[in-house]
Amino acid sequence: MFHGEIRLDTRGNCELINITDKVAAQVRESGISNGICTVFCVGSTGAVTTIEYEPGLLRDFPDAMERIAPTGIDYEHHRMWGDGNGHSHIRASVVGPSLTVPVVDGRLELGTWQQMVFADFDIRPRRRTLRTVVIGE
Repeated sequence: MFHGEIRLDTRGNCELINITDKVAAQVRESGISNGICTVFCVGSTGAVTTIEYEPGLLRDFPDAMERIAPTGIDYEHHRMWGDGNGHSHIRASVVGPSLTVPVVDGRLELGTWQQMVFADFDIRPRRRTLRTVVIGE
């Protein structure tokens, strides 16, 4: 078993960051040939998923999130905390805080056009921590 960490400085507002190379480096560092790799976002306004990391989808993804949890409406979270990021929490919950990918022959088993991404849904820049765990043999 291997535990690792990835630190990111983000801009927020639905920024997508390609983390594939960083995660792949941790899989290599783990020395595990076959198993699974899980990446978990520590925080409630970020998420981890896969996407084809290309300009069209980098524009489409924020548009889709705006339709799912719009920024311009009132959220109970705003009334409770006054921080204006209720939509950020909803978006992160919908996408999810973690992703597990098979490791085969020491490499992440991703499709040709599939990259791992961190999505920062908060309304301001942040220093983010992702935890990685690689389990296998």
